[in-house]
Order: sequence, then structure tokens, then C-alpha cells
Amino acid sequence: MKNSLYIVIVGCGRLGSHLANQLSRAGHSVVVIDLNEDTFGDLSPDFSGFRVVGDATRIAVLKEAKVKQADIFFATTHEDNVNLMVAQVALKLFNVKHVLARVFDPRREEVYSQLGIETICPTLVAAEIFLMAVASSRAARGDVRP
Repeated sequence: MKNSLYIVIVGCGRLGSHLANQLSRAGHSVVVIDLNEDTFGDLSPDFSGFRVVGDATRIAVLKEAKVKQADIFFATTHEDNVNLMVAQVALKLFNVKHVLARVFDPRREEVYSQLGIETICPTLVAAEIFLMAVASSRAARGDVRP
């Protein structure tokens, strides 16, 4: 594929495996890193990428995944601190241009931002959708009070 990207994903849980499957199907080169080899069972049978079993906080594991060549780096583990650490390493040490990290604690988002790391906070995204549902429900009833 001409416009194929090289993408490294740390964490092969529900989010990481879903991203890996979708990006692989779209024709991108995908490498998934996870401590637990069993999590790779969540990858679809047609996943054409690579699996690296190891601790992504270790430089040797990131080198094995060829992070230096990555166009995009996703940190999707369930641990905010791990995501912050590996995202910083990808950005600063391996010079990956586009680094995104999942962060559960909305208060940490500012720290990530100050470090130049783009974040996605499922907590804030879900809250926004719930608030939109409330606003939509009120509008449907003709309730104009704030």
C-alpha cells in the first residue's frame, strides 16, 4: 500500500487489539507490544502485523519493535504512568513525530500536554457524551432551563 504507515501500539487489551486489527485491515504496518502473550489472542486471524512480547518501558523492547521507524505511536495500556513513560520515550528518544497516549485520569491530561504528548481521555469522552445526551433529552422535551 502506497500510503501505508508504520504504527507501534503498546498494550494489546481491548483498545490496543481493536486499533491493531482495524489498522492492519486498512493496510498499515502494525507492531503490537504487550507483556502478556495471551493478550495477542484478541488479534483477529487476519492481523498481518507483528507481535512483540515484552515490557515496553524497556528500551531494548522498543528497539525490537523498531519504534525509531514509527510514523505513529499509541500508548494504550491500562496504566496512565506506563503510557506517559513510553510515550515520552517514543517522542524524545526515538523522535516519533505523532505520539498519542490514553490517559484515564483527566487531571493528568495537562501534564501529558505540557510534555507534547497528545492524549485521549476515555473518562472525558464518556462524560461529554453523557452530557450531550442530557442536553438532547432536555431539548426534545422543550426544556430550555440550563
